[in-house]
This record gives sequence, C-alpha cells and structure tokens, in this order.
Amino acid sequence: MKIANANWSYPTKVWFGPGRISELPAACKEIGMSRPLFVTDPGLTNLPMVQSTLALLRDAGIEASVFDRLQGNPTSINLADGVAAFRDGKHDGVIAFGGGSALDVGKTVALMIGQSRPVWDFEDIGDNWRRAATEAIAPIIAIPTTAGTGSEVGRATVITDADNHVKKIIFHPAMMPRIAILDPELTVGLPPLLTAGTGMDALSHAIEAFCAPSYHPMADAIAIEAVRLVKEFLPRAVRAGDDIEARGQMLSAAAMAATAFQKGLGAVHSVSHPIGAIYGVHHGLTNGVVMPYVLAFNAPNIGEKMQRLAIYLGLIDGKSSGANAVRAINDWILQLRSEIGIPATIADIGVENEKFADIARLAVVDPTAGTNPIPLTEDNVLELLGEMHSGTIRKIA
Repeated sequence: MKIANANWSYPTKVWFGPGRISELPAACKEIGMSRPLFVTDPGLTNLPMVQSTLALLRDAGIEASVFDRLQGNPTSINLADGVAAFRDGKHDGVIAFGGGSALDVGKTVALMIGQSRPVWDFEDIGDNWRRAATEAIAPIIAIPTTAGTGSEVGRATVITDADNHVKKIIFHPAMMPRIAILDPELTVGLPPLLTAGTGMDALSHAIEAFCAPSYHPMADAIAIEAVRLVKEFLPRAVRAGDDIEARGQMLSAAAMAATAFQKGLGAVHSVSHPIGAIYGVHHGLTNGVVMPYVLAFNAPNIGEKMQRLAIYLGLIDGKSSGANAVRAINDWILQLRSEIGIPATIADIGVENEKFADIARLAVVDPTAGTNPIPLTEDNVLELLGEMHSGTIRKIA
C-alpha cells in the first residue's frame, strides 16, 4: 500500500510522508529560521541522511552548525554543551534530527538559551513552567528518525541530572516544535532491535495513557488507535526495515501515542526512568521488558478499559470479563515481545537486586507515577521489581 503525503495541524503542524525531508528549507523559512543549530545523534552525523539534509539547507542559503555531543540517555552535561554551542554560533533556532535523545536535547536547548534559572526549575511539577521566560525560547523543527518517543509532537523532554543520575521531565508549552516532519524514508536504516525498542516505547505511551485514571476522552481515542497501529505494523517494520508502509504507520503511531500521553503515564515509565538513569539501558527496550508485569499489577483497576481495548484489537468478544481482557492484552504483548526480540526480565538487561531500593525510591517520586491506576509505594514497587527480575507475572484474577 502506498503511503500518501498529508499535512496535519494537531497537536502542531505536521508534514507527513515519504520524501518530505526535502521541504525542510521551506519549513525554516516559514518560521524565520536562517542560522539553525542542527542537533543530532553522533551515530547519524556522517550518514548520508544527515549530510544530504545539510546540503539541502546550504543550497537554500541556510547555514546550519551540527551539534552531536549527546548520549542515549541525555544528561545535563549534554544540555549545557548544546546551550553553549547555540550561543557561540549565534543561532536563531533548533533543528532536532534523530531519535528521542536528539529531539529531547534539541528542544531543551531551545528552552534554555534565554533562561537565567537552572533547567531543574522547569521540572514538570505543578506550574513550574511559568517560571520560564517564554519569549526567550527558540523555535524548533523536529524530524524523527525513529518511531518511538513521539517527542516531535510533545511539550516535554527527559534529561538525566548528571550529578545524581536521576531522570527528570522538563516541560514548557513552547517546547512544542513549530513544525514536525515525519518522513518514513529516514527510519528505513534503523536496525531490527532498535526498531523493536522504539516501537515498544510508542506502545507503552499509548497503553499507559489509556489506563491513566484522569478524564480525557480525546486522548483515549487516539491511544487505542495507536495501539492498533503498533499491533499491525511493528512486527512488519522489525521483519522488513524497508517496508515503507509499516515505517510510516509506526511514525504515525508514535506521534499519536505521544499526543495521548498528555493525559498521563504510569509505572512502566516511573520504573523505567530510574533503570535507564542508573544503567544507561535503552528506554523503549526497558519499557517493553517491564510492561506485562505492570499491566498485571494494575489489573484490578483497568479491567473495563482493557475490555474496550481488547475488543477493538479483536482479541476478545464483548462477553469476556475485565480480567480476561487484561490477560488477552498481556498474552498479546508477551507474544509480541518474543516475536521482535525484547528480553523477558530486568535481569536480562543487567538490573541487579542490590539496586532495587534505589529504583523504588526514585520510581515513586517520578512525575509519571502519579497517574498509575494503582498508587505506587516503595513497598509495592519493590515487590514489582522482584517479579520483573524473576520473570514472575502475577496472577490476574
């Protein structure tokens, strides 16, 4: 099936379709960006996709400088280096090009170039974002090369405090990119394991947003369609990296899931964040590992929602109970994990029992913990970590 080009205006201006990267110069001119800082992953810098994109800009008279001093779980050091590069180059905007790390660093650089307060003053707690000088935030164009975080359509980023290895969510409405370019051709070279991990990140966003107890029917509707797209197209994208339809549909799913999770997330993320900060494990991969354990943990409070989701996915009929629905969703996720190569336990990704107390302590204060369907305590997170480590998924009654 041919993927058609389309322009959307929700939740920001989105240019979707194969080959749309060619319109990047037009995007720069539309928002008045003539000297952008081009923030990308170090592994992409010398690849043809980046070099040809920089050539597109040069040919249009737009001189971009590359910043790529960042890591998979970006830190405050990467952020400080990016802010310095922006100021030294007298740039007037940010093009964030790459996976979630590049997008998050680029967006946070755009936030911080004109601020007098430290970045942690804008952590996503209460109305901290009102402390920022909004007029000083640089414009952003976001171009994802993975289908996972959906940061290209988000107002938040995740940065690790390098001093204490704690991941923090930074939020400001003006960090929403002015234009997002979703070109599936840019994701074709992503290896199968990264395709799987980023896809599980998108899935976790959609399922946790749907399960969050707050009232947001628009987010719910977007979330369940994102889950359907992942179910249909993630295995195809992992099997055949050049399947443009699958790649395009996964980009759509990632953007949709990120749009939905303004409603909230939950224990998948609140546990994954400290694991990523401590061990440097890929965030989406970690989400995929812990997801079935969290769904079983939350089962007493998500039965009705899982009924709706499981019926929509064709996993159960309308007569099945909520418990059967949770089991059906979990069985599908376990099968998907096995099919695309996601590890089964946190022990498989290097998590040690000795770190459980630290992980639990950080998990319960993570900003995503507050919208988990069952309130999190250090005790129940410790119990959950034990299950994740041993591979024991609790019985769903």
